[in-house]
Amino acid sequence: MAGTKEILCSSIIEKSPYISSTKLTQKLNNNKRCSVSGKNFRGRRLSVTPVAAISEDYYLIKKSKPSDLGFNNRDDSGDAKIKVRAVITVRNKIKEDLKEALVKHFDNFSDMIGRNVVLQIPYLPHETPAGLRALREKELKELRGNGKGERKMSDRIYDYDIYNDLGNPDKGGEFARPILGGEKIPYPRRCRTGRPPMETDIKYESRVEKPLPIYVPRDEQFEESKAGTFSFCRLKAVLHNLLPSLTTNISSKHDFTGFKHLDSLFSEGLLLNNLGLHDELVKKLPQVVHKIQATSQGLIKFDTPSIVSKDKLAWMRDDEFARQFLAGVNPASIRRMQSFPPVSNLDPETYGPVESALTEEHIVGYLDGMSVQEALDGNRLFIVDYHDTYLPFLERLNALDGRKAYATRTVFFLTSLGTLKPIAIELSSPPSGPNSKSKRVVSPPEDATSNWIWQLAKAHVCSNDAGVHQLVHHWLRTHASLEPFIISAHRQLSCMHPIYKLLEPHMRYTLHINALARQSLINGDGVIESSFSPGRYSMEMSAAAYQNWRFDLEGLPFELVRRGIAVPDSTQPHGLRLLIKDYPYAADGLLIWDAIENWVRDYVCHYYKDPSLVADDRELQAWYYEAVNVGHADVSDASWWPELNNTDDLVRIITTLVWLGSAQHAALNFGQYPYGGYIPNRPVLMRRLIPDENDPEYASFISDPQRFYLSALPSVLQTSKFIAVIDTLSTHSPDEEYLGERAQPSTWTGDPVIVEKFFEFSSEMRRIEKEIDRRNADPSLRNRCGAGVIPYELMAPSSEPGVTCRGVPNSITI
Repeated sequence: MAGTKEILCSSIIEKSPYISSTKLTQKLNNNKRCSVSGKNFRGRRLSVTPVAAISEDYYLIKKSKPSDLGFNNRDDSGDAKIKVRAVITVRNKIKEDLKEALVKHFDNFSDMIGRNVVLQIPYLPHETPAGLRALREKELKELRGNGKGERKMSDRIYDYDIYNDLGNPDKGGEFARPILGGEKIPYPRRCRTGRPPMETDIKYESRVEKPLPIYVPRDEQFEESKAGTFSFCRLKAVLHNLLPSLTTNISSKHDFTGFKHLDSLFSEGLLLNNLGLHDELVKKLPQVVHKIQATSQGLIKFDTPSIVSKDKLAWMRDDEFARQFLAGVNPASIRRMQSFPPVSNLDPETYGPVESALTEEHIVGYLDGMSVQEALDGNRLFIVDYHDTYLPFLERLNALDGRKAYATRTVFFLTSLGTLKPIAIELSSPPSGPNSKSKRVVSPPEDATSNWIWQLAKAHVCSNDAGVHQLVHHWLRTHASLEPFIISAHRQLSCMHPIYKLLEPHMRYTLHINALARQSLINGDGVIESSFSPGRYSMEMSAAAYQNWRFDLEGLPFELVRRGIAVPDSTQPHGLRLLIKDYPYAADGLLIWDAIENWVRDYVCHYYKDPSLVADDRELQAWYYEAVNVGHADVSDASWWPELNNTDDLVRIITTLVWLGSAQHAALNFGQYPYGGYIPNRPVLMRRLIPDENDPEYASFISDPQRFYLSALPSVLQTSKFIAVIDTLSTHSPDEEYLGERAQPSTWTGDPVIVEKFFEFSSEMRRIEKEIDRRNADPSLRNRCGAGVIPYELMAPSSEPGVTCRGVPNSITI
């Protein structure tokens, strides 16, 4: 580059690299807002040796009086955004001058050098200028801390700990929860807070209950716009969470009286006074509730979920039930059947015979004239199998008040139209004795009675699916499994490292959102336990699934092959052939995966022109080693961990991490309210089992099957509480950055070659979005287009703020 612009004032230390006009406002004259205009900065040519330098020419930005900078009292809404690059390089200069001109500022702001002052020019460790090497090491040492003491909210220290903060034995034994992480119950590690132990059991860390803040390193905390949006949404959820505690007379006795009653949540809303909230109770609520009382007579009204916005009865159809396993909120469980009948891997002495109750007679009549073997050979049979996931917990789960569940298996047949139809549901219970009948097969209906039994069986399948979706695919495989890689990145990769810069947008807010989840969602007696079938055993179920987690198979192509949904085929665009061609999650996901992989490969190969440099990069090797051996310590000895010896290894690892934090999380998260907000479509818990002819409840079932069905679903208050929470979790905030977006890429990397490659990646995201729109309008793709069918947009990269059922953020931000 021809020259450099020099910044010698303290702004490079005190300001973020992304400085907009609104951030440059000052409160002068009794807090009147004043703005600064970029045209009023004055510069002059320098002839001194620069210390801190950026861009193309020598300039000194002078400090001026407020009047010189254009401060005034006008509205600043029209100001242009000003991006200031604080790219620091060190020229040859004697040690004393360096210390005086630069290092003293880092000493004064030593906790800021890592992230708030971003060293924009990427350097591999061996390329670091001599004058910055000590600073590079100092930054990492400070970020690691010493592993001792309680963290303060102002700290920027990253460390690991086990999940010993979910229970609260100090409140009583019923609030204790198993510690996750360690030899007894393997689990990924979380970010350490260092809080003091519980009084009754020092193995547990004391809890910080909402609304008190929970520690995350300062750089990971929500920015103001995100915090405001999240707090607002959380406030709505708190309103709904108050209802059960304030109206105990309703909590478990008020069922929906009919589907019209359930629909009224969206068409009419709930009146607080009608729920028994008398004036004295309302006085105890937060001020926002008083406003709601005053403005809408205490009306709580939810938006109509997408699943019933076009067709109110779509959820009852078998084809829609099946379609959602390909294009719904959990498209990650279905797998191809490679043998029949299915077999359990559980210990038969504890859980009964490994053989399924399913027989060929149960399904052969639904195979369009094929034999079972012909259907298997033709790749036409698929299954969603939760038998081994739920059965070990069923006895304890069904002993919980108001919880009833089976361990389900659902078999699907792939029709000639490319759609799926469910052809059998197996319901398993724990064996009560050596001769007890613990398995039951339900077939598609033939009359009125079997129709309601079939609907109840599908509801139990959805309840199983909701638990696995939330606890395994969503929390464990994205949120929890990524946290160790993020912690290690901050501890072992300098902010100057090219790979840190590549990962940075995909780590945004994740540690904070995970900390909030441990505080309010996955904790003992939290939202997940109170809403989902597994109840207090929810996180134990998540931990059990971790035993089958494999990082090498978390990338989309490998995961599809693992489930038998795709087979390698070099003649296909993605090197795979989908065995269900119209599988929206997989088809759109492969477009995103390929784009991410190409972008990552371009980036990695630019900085590691010799593949052997990967093995010699001590920071990079330390990052991966620590993420595996400390962050995932309980499975670190597994042979399946990918090696990190060359650029191909690095591309696969980074692509997998970016995929999990962006597209995979988006596919599993942002459809929660659009699909799950209408509780009959996706009940998260069931309160009654299916009666047989010898059951005392059978008569009431026969006399009023609709009332029995609704009484098996969550109650009015359980439903209201749950949909308030998933409405929050399905919301995009206004400051969301989506895949292919990055505030001022030239500021982000400081490398024009990489900026150009990033713009190519951004263009590919726009092309993919157009292709997804085209597919959703194609009537031959019946799993995403048709009368009343919700188009599959969860992989469409962009979105507006709010609940949109689309949009792929760069990172896990909710």
